[in-house]
Amino acid sequence: MPRIFSTAFAAVYPLYVTKVERKGRTTSELDQVITWLTGFDEATLRRHIAGGSTFEQFFADAPMNPHAALITGVVCGVRVENVEDPLMQQIRYLDKLVDELAKGKAMDKILRVPTEAAAQ
Repeated sequence: MPRIFSTAFAAVYPLYVTKVERKGRTTSELDQVITWLTGFDEATLRRHIAGGSTFEQFFADAPMNPHAALITGVVCGVRVENVEDPLMQQIRYLDKLVDELAKGKAMDKILRVPTEAAAQ
């Protein structure tokens, strides 16, 4: 079992915050990306952070956005859509979204808003 599975989400969250803030994005935007992916509301996200949930526990409780499968691309040299382990794929999805946020990608693109919905 990869070590990241048993790592506390709260231990990595500040690293995500630092990464996006260094690139001019906000913690609020980071939280929006995380809640979009996981299906958590803000209170549930905070509860997982405060409670010390591991990545395994964090994603086990997440209803997950049905559009998560639209997340494609490479993160840490790994193509996220080809990751076979479901938990590792969810972690890679999160990493990819954080990377896109830090790189300045538009929020509607990060959140995979369908083109017709974005036009309205």
